[in-house]
Amino acid sequence: MSPRAIVEIGLERGMDLIAVCDHNSAENSGAVIRAGKRKGLAVLAGMEISSREEVHSLALFDTEDQAVRMQDLVYRYLRGSNRPELFGDQVVANELDEVEGFNDRLLIGAVQLSFHEIVRAVHRLGGLSIASHVDRPSFSLVSQLGFIPEDIDVDAMEISRHTTREKARMEIRGIERFPIVSFSDAHFPGDIGNPCTCFLMEALNVAEILQALKEEGGRKVIQ
Repeated sequence: MSPRAIVEIGLERGMDLIAVCDHNSAENSGAVIRAGKRKGLAVLAGMEISSREEVHSLALFDTEDQAVRMQDLVYRYLRGSNRPELFGDQVVANELDEVEGFNDRLLIGAVQLSFHEIVRAVHRLGGLSIASHVDRPSFSLVSQLGFIPEDIDVDAMEISRHTTREKARMEIRGIERFPIVSFSDAHFPGDIGNPCTCFLMEALNVAEILQALKEEGGRKVIQ
């Protein structure tokens, strides 16, 4: 999953826009953004953040600077050090796929911020907050809390490739209040873009995605 490989596979699969969401870190976002600019693929900077309740959510931003500011907050509340012999090396690369260093934080761990606090922080920085793989039996809003709280202010709910929007609406109470998207959650190059969500919008940025999720101004999610 090197920066150039991610971009090349995204282009091969006809994608216009991807997002890089490492666990609790944005240190590789800039490299993929720059690799994308070289090849003509738009890239959003992002993170998949694990809350105190071990609920995963996506934070998507237009710029590396926004993502790094969110990362600063996450790092402040992240405890522990990585054990490479158990979890592998956490590589920090550049846009040429050259290794520039290693992240020694325990990125697999939970951040000592609540899910609500994370969502509010993402919005303050101008990002999108999306509850991750809500149909999964672990590390999801439903699995960890048991339900979708009434006061959740996420911009969308993500479902995994293992279910459909119709099935999610039947089985997950409260999901009907939110737009539903599906992303690849790729951990291997072959998974990139499978599945993906198509948006009808005028530009490749967070504001346009938000309008599409809200079905404003002619923008929409194409099911």
